[in-house]
Amino acid sequence: MHASITVKILGLLLMFFSVLANLPPLFVSLIYSDGMVLPFLHSMLSLFILGFIMWATTARTRKDLSTRDGFLVVTLFWAVLGTAGCLPFLLSDQVTLSITDAVFESLSGLTTTGATVISGLETLPKSILFYRQQLQWLGGMGIIVLAVALLPMLGIGGMQLYRAESPGPVKDNKLVPRLAETAKALWYIYLSLTVICALAYWLVGMDLFDAISHSFTTVAIGGFSTYDASLGHFDNPAIEMIAIVFMFIAGVNFALHFAAWRNRSLRSYFDDPEFKFYALILLSVSVVTILVLVYSDVYASMSEAFIKGLFQVVSIATTTGFTTADFNSWPLFLPYVLLYAAIIGACAGSTGGGMKVVRILLIFKQGIREVQRLIHPKAVIPVKLGKKVISDRVIESVWGFFAVYVMAFMAMLLALLATGMDIITAFSAVGACINNLGPGLENVAQTYGALPATAKWILCLAMLLGRLEVFTLLVLFTPMFWRR
Repeated sequence: MHASITVKILGLLLMFFSVLANLPPLFVSLIYSDGMVLPFLHSMLSLFILGFIMWATTARTRKDLSTRDGFLVVTLFWAVLGTAGCLPFLLSDQVTLSITDAVFESLSGLTTTGATVISGLETLPKSILFYRQQLQWLGGMGIIVLAVALLPMLGIGGMQLYRAESPGPVKDNKLVPRLAETAKALWYIYLSLTVICALAYWLVGMDLFDAISHSFTTVAIGGFSTYDASLGHFDNPAIEMIAIVFMFIAGVNFALHFAAWRNRSLRSYFDDPEFKFYALILLSVSVVTILVLVYSDVYASMSEAFIKGLFQVVSIATTTGFTTADFNSWPLFLPYVLLYAAIIGACAGSTGGGMKVVRILLIFKQGIREVQRLIHPKAVIPVKLGKKVISDRVIESVWGFFAVYVMAFMAMLLALLATGMDIITAFSAVGACINNLGPGLENVAQTYGALPATAKWILCLAMLLGRLEVFTLLVLFTPMFWRR
């Protein structure tokens, strides 16, 4: 463990974050004259000075990160920056939030969870609304990827950070040979999708502020909105269809987007087993949802049932969390089907949350193999993704992840029940936060503001676990991690 290099990197990240997170909303405040210039200026200066002190005291350090350093830095990155992001909420006299609520809102934004404790969004200053949206955009791909592109220029190796932060069971694949080029390629794609999404929203009726704000949280699969009614506020089928397209795209592995762009071909999508399984899940859940809505006469017309059903399936299954309907009150099993779809989540290497489609696919294939082994005990039956044979080591890690995920889920569910919450609210709140979804069922369908403070801190932990995919955080609590 190298404490000095950890402090140095955190100092750099705090300086980056202080400018990236606070400067744009400061300009928004100037444009709209909403009285938030000083809170954002004070937040930016405070975080920058703190980061500078941390960096300056360790500036002479020249060491490569070990794997353990990478896990520690990434975990501290999300925890520290998620906490630091609460400053504008606390410094503003136009937003009344306790420290618990401010940290919850900030962490929910940066981890792209989208759970909120705020109601009456329409009354907030424009700069605060923009800040919430931007937090999700910065967290979507991970500021860490941007930092990884810059750290080599500052004499700090970044591969360990990339491996520790990248989602999915296989973490060593790089799109291009150099790590900095990989990070830049991902950000170019991410930025391009955001710009195209904003233009599409603007062309179909959103004003420029809302178009930019919602493009941030659509591509980041975050789900924050500038209105309490989310995208349902606009009551515009064209906006909903654009959101469906971009939520679907953002839920796909960004390596596939890069391959498609580089090869000028869509073949990489259709050759990828995870993408095909991802599309099959969304299609299957959408068909079931739409049929139930039509036959239950929830909506006046079939077209409305189709759009509302498809939108909510894609939004919840990709863990975005936008809403255009009160899916919590939908008939029969539909609310729980959507929640289970969110547990599966989006593809590995995307901005989405959940367990990731590739893990579910591997668990499914491993289950089939075990059934086949009962019939042919001595047969050698490989697990394949497409034409690639998956090693037993990867299969073991996937099962290990699933086991730890379930145990963490159960532990936090029991902890929430101990605070006095009812079972449906507690179950959906844990599911929504650990999968970085946002909206849950019953008392957390709209806002988490009424929950006890203890429950909110437990859910903050759930957000971190989900964003770090469980292992990256839990490894810090093992004695072996701290041994020399």
